[in-house]
Amino acid sequence: MQFLLAFIVVVPLIGAVAALLPAPPGLKGTSPDQAVLRHGVTVTGAVLIAAIVLAAGFDHDHPSKMQATTDISWIPALDVRIHLGIDGISLPLLVLTALLTFLCALYSYFKMPEGPSPKAFVALVLVLESGTLATFAVLDLLLFFLAFEMVLIPMYFLIARWGGAQKQAAAWKFILYTLLGSVIMLLGLLLIGLKSGTFDMVALATDNGRGLTSSVQVIAVLAIGIGLAVKTPMWPLHSWLPDAHTAAPTVGSVLLAGVLLKMGTYGFVRILLPITPDGMHTFAPYLAAFAVVGIVYGSLACLALARPGSKGDLKRLIAYSSVGHMGFVLLGIASMTPTGVNGALFANIAHGLITGLLFFLVGAVKDRYGTADLDTLSGATGAALYGRAPRLGGLLAFAAVASLGLPGLAGFWGEMLALFGSFDPADGLSRPAFLTFMSIAAFGTLLTAAYMLIVVRRVCMGAKRAEPQQLADVQMYEFAAWTPLVALTVLAGLWPAVLLGLTDPAVQKLLAGGKS
Repeated sequence: MQFLLAFIVVVPLIGAVAALLPAPPGLKGTSPDQAVLRHGVTVTGAVLIAAIVLAAGFDHDHPSKMQATTDISWIPALDVRIHLGIDGISLPLLVLTALLTFLCALYSYFKMPEGPSPKAFVALVLVLESGTLATFAVLDLLLFFLAFEMVLIPMYFLIARWGGAQKQAAAWKFILYTLLGSVIMLLGLLLIGLKSGTFDMVALATDNGRGLTSSVQVIAVLAIGIGLAVKTPMWPLHSWLPDAHTAAPTVGSVLLAGVLLKMGTYGFVRILLPITPDGMHTFAPYLAAFAVVGIVYGSLACLALARPGSKGDLKRLIAYSSVGHMGFVLLGIASMTPTGVNGALFANIAHGLITGLLFFLVGAVKDRYGTADLDTLSGATGAALYGRAPRLGGLLAFAAVASLGLPGLAGFWGEMLALFGSFDPADGLSRPAFLTFMSIAAFGTLLTAAYMLIVVRRVCMGAKRAEPQQLADVQMYEFAAWTPLVALTVLAGLWPAVLLGLTDPAVQKLLAGGKS
């Protein structure tokens, strides 16, 4: 188990270096480009298999216990250690990351985005995977920061070199926002480490803030929370996200929405809730307020983009929907209850599956039409996908209703549990305030349903034509990349206990200060 976790984190880095080297003569295939894309599929596939084996070997009877741990001294002067481990909170995110990266590599093998040589593309995707996996596996604050930052440069180049219109501006906006937030976050992490005498996240969580004064906790939550909120993204620190998604290639959008946004909310749960409980208690009402504003704001922005004549971009609309969905995650965390935090973690996974699928589908629509403009897609020469590409239209409608939280699909449970957490927040938090937040968030679910159904009506149900031009329907490689996401969305919706059985004991222990 120790070897498997280390393998999962390190192998993508080794694979990234190997991708830049010349392919051995026997492995080139028809071209060097094909060889390096096949290399990406092989490495990400090996990591996914290792993650599945790790999940199968995980002790599901004790999901609150840190497992597969490695603890090696790295910088003795600062007591920084290479400390790895997983529990019921981090394991689902680890498997989700490995799955989405493999599906992106598989999709890119058949549909490489336009841009420079695939060598750099594959290397950047593998570095991105390694940094994300490390973020969910490390148990040292400084190592967490390094892993958190490791993903920024690869994502910057994926947007700037393989993106679409306005890619340079979007890439710069992404890197400047996230780097500024990270600098502030580093100050908060250093404050915790220096004041408590350790950077070990397990020891700090067990101490449960007893070694830190209330004022130190408040300052730490403010500093770290800003950095995490930028990555989440929380309103009003979200404005880099729509531009980044609109410009990014399809696989870049899938990884950004499906994996990178989860790093911010994971930091709230893994670091701030157990290590600085008093500081979180102080800021919880403000976090909830920003969360519900984000829910309503994201939904209203989507409705504006979906309106006929607004020249709304479908990729941009899905990006704004992420602001709303991540608002539910933050609301669950802000309740500081097991119900709310479990809902946040469930919504994290559901959002990764559903929004990853949505960006794959929107990318496929854009490839077929050359545009993601909603007015073009629904105009006289528009999509009418049910008639012209029925499988693609059906999958887009499925992803849309999953995103709006239809009962029986994965999007329902996380949002419902986040609302339940707000209905009865932790002791000491104002219940009337959280009931107000719950009501506003519930109204946001109606707005979400409205804009998603408008998108389905406009894109999938276009006007009938006497002789509608047929489109290329879903290809085999697209089926291979999308089917796991569809299946897991249905499985998580029908059998939520699979995920909640992992997270609940770990959340209970985390909120109880390390006591099971």
